This record gives sequence, structure tokens and C-alpha cells, in this order.
Amino acid sequence: MNNQLKKLVLLGGDIIVLYFSLYLTLIIRYRGNYQGEIWAAHFWPFTLIFILWLIIFYIADVYNLNLAVNNLKFYQLSGRALAIAGLVALAFFYLIPRIGIAPKRNLLIFILVFAALFYLWRHFYNWSLKSYLPKNNIGIVGYNNLVAEIISEFKQKPHLGYNLNFIVDDKEQAGTRPISDLEKLLVSNKPDTIILSSDPHQSENLRTALFNCLRYKINYVSLPDFYETITGKVPLDNINQMWFLENLHENKKIWFDRLKLVYDFILASIIFIITLPFWLVIAVVIKLESPGPIFFIMERAGKNNQAFKLIKFRTMKEQGNDRSPTRAGDPRVTKFGGFLRKTRIDELPQVINILRGEMSFVGPRPERPELILELEKAIPFYGQRTLVKPGLTGPDQISGEYHTPSRADSLKKLQYDLFYIKNRSSFLDLTIILKTVATVVSRQGM
Repeated sequence: MNNQLKKLVLLGGDIIVLYFSLYLTLIIRYRGNYQGEIWAAHFWPFTLIFILWLIIFYIADVYNLNLAVNNLKFYQLSGRALAIAGLVALAFFYLIPRIGIAPKRNLLIFILVFAALFYLWRHFYNWSLKSYLPKNNIGIVGYNNLVAEIISEFKQKPHLGYNLNFIVDDKEQAGTRPISDLEKLLVSNKPDTIILSSDPHQSENLRTALFNCLRYKINYVSLPDFYETITGKVPLDNINQMWFLENLHENKKIWFDRLKLVYDFILASIIFIITLPFWLVIAVVIKLESPGPIFFIMERAGKNNQAFKLIKFRTMKEQGNDRSPTRAGDPRVTKFGGFLRKTRIDELPQVINILRGEMSFVGPRPERPELILELEKAIPFYGQRTLVKPGLTGPDQISGEYHTPSRADSLKKLQYDLFYIKNRSSFLDLTIILKTVATVVSRQGM
């Protein structure tokens, strides 16, 4: 089963559990008085609730197969999603009283029944991914540090569904077989996929071995592409200039970029109009807490490295501020500024940058031009993150990690940014926006 099919099975199971939980709830609640009319009265109102619940589950990463492990983190994540979904259901029924049902006790029973069945279903599914569902048999050609990292991922996350059959390599290394054994290994192991870590262009022996195996109809995948599939990042150590030429396909993104201009402008206009009354309140609190301007305006590098003035609400004291990058527990951050940062409200004025066409809602976060010049010397292809407009949020902001401007963290951010640039689409933008909302609501932003 590929990952998309696994997610569809997971979604289908959740839908079945939702409706079965509703059926059990009505049986428990009405016992001998249960009739078909009761089910009909509850079906459509609860269907609307179920749609909202599934969206909440998606935003909360409950459909992330990398988290499909029966451990404390999974149960905490699911528990938080269920709590938010329950509050949404409560608000829905009590803010729209004309629905025709009064599910006070029904809703409580439903939440308890669903929670029990949901955890039983997810526990079974996660166990099945690890122990029962068919695995994808793979072989690897070539061995390096990235292959070692992938093997470690397989061991830590058996639920991903990969079974490593063999590794062949030109060099004699522990745990590998010679390239000449490739055909023999294909016959005996029958793998579905071969991951190419070594470049066939650079090895005549490898080209010959792969050519001789054409009749086995194996799916060949490059190591960078496979790494992206299981991590959502681009492996910088295994890409070169040809990777950009072969993967970015910017000409095919023209219509998407034009559509993005339209929905960026519409969404920014709506947010600006709705939130403008709150800007005055925020401005007053900022002024009362510490002297200085309301807005913090700084130069940032935009698309194709064109400089622009980024606007944020000021969150730091002006006195003694050397404008150095923010550190964890930075004493320059005011109390209200800390709240603005945690909830990301300090980023709100950037809707002006979006209306000006300098930024987008989703994209790599804009960096200082001088920092880009410095990092370009230390990190290959760092400047290529400016191939698209910078964003108010991006893949790095929903990764669950906090990255500083250090070289090591900047490298990690670049891995996420290049993944976004390569795979950007309206669906990916929507996913990132929804998960950013979840991050803000849970107050996990930085």
C-alpha cells in the first residue's frame, strides 16, 4: 500500500467510526424508543459537525503517517484534536439553535463513545501499519550518510511500511553487496523499488547492471526524491545544479503563480478590513508598555533578492537594542511583545506587504540581505530560496521545530524551503495555512 492509499483507508475508517458512534449514541440515549426518524433528525446536523471534525484532525496532523505510532505523543496529539473538535461541536449546536434537535446529553454521550472507538480503531490501524499491512520491499544502490539516515528512519518508524532487502555498492563496505550481485538479488528478493544513491552517469558498472535488469520492471527512484517522500525535506548533500534544472519546472508554475496573486490579494484585503479595528488597541498597548514606534520596519530580501521593507508590530524595547537576531528568552522582548510573538499577531501588518505584492501568504520566510550573503558562503544554494516570493508562513513554520539564524538551523530551513519551491501548489498552500492556524491556536509559534 502506498502512502496515499494508507491515508484514504485511515480517513475512511474515521468516517465509519464517526457515523457508527452516532448510531450507538442514539441507541444508548433512546433505548427502546429509538426510531428511524431520530436518526434522520440527527444525520445532517452531525454530518456538518463530522466535516468540521475531519478538517480539525487534518490540521492537527492526525493523518500524518510519520506519527502513526502507539506512543504518548500520538495520544496527546489525538486528545488535543478531540478536545478542540468537541468544543467546536458544542459551539455549533448552541450558536445555531434552529437546527431542530437539542443534543445536550446526546453530544456528551457521542463524544465519549467516539473517543473510545476512535482510540481503539487508531490503535489497531497503527499496529497494523507496523505489524500486518504489506510492506514495500526496497533495495538501495550505493551507500552514504544519507542512506544511513534513511535506514535509521526505517528502524525508528516501522509503520512507514518499508522493508529493506539489500544494499549494493561499488565499494566494499559492511552490510553491502557488490554491484555485480544486483540481478541475483532482484531475482531472490523481488523488491518493488530500487533507490539510486549512486549516480549511474558516473559509473559504467552501475549503468551496465541496471541495464541488464530492465526486464524485471522495477521502479527506480533517486535518493533525493525518496528522502523527500519520507521527510518532507530536500537533502542538500545529495543535490547539485542539475537537481534544480530537472526538478523545479518553473514554466509549469506560471498559472499557479498568477492564481496565487489573486487569492493572496483577496485574503489579505479581507484580513486587513476585519482586523483593522484591533490595530488601534494593539498600538496603544505597545506605546504604554515601552517608548518607541508602533511598527518595526526592517529590510528583507524578497523574490529574486529584491529588497523590501517588512512591517511588524514592535515587540522589543528600543532602549539598548542592537538589532541582533532574537535569542531564546531574549530580555529585549516585552511582556506584550512576547504574547504577540507567541500568537504571531506581530506578523499581522505584513498583510500590507502582501497587498503591495512584496510577499505572499505562503513561502520561505524573508531573511535579512546581509544574512543571506553570509549564509550563501556557508550553505550551497541558499540564495535559491528567493526564487519565489517570501511568505507570512511556510513549511518550516509548521515543522514543529524552532530554528535560529545559525548555520545548522538555516540549513534545515533551506531543506523545507526547497521542498516547498519544488512542490508548491494551491493544495500545499492551503495545508500550510491551516496548520499555521493550528499552531497559532495552540500557542506553539515562535
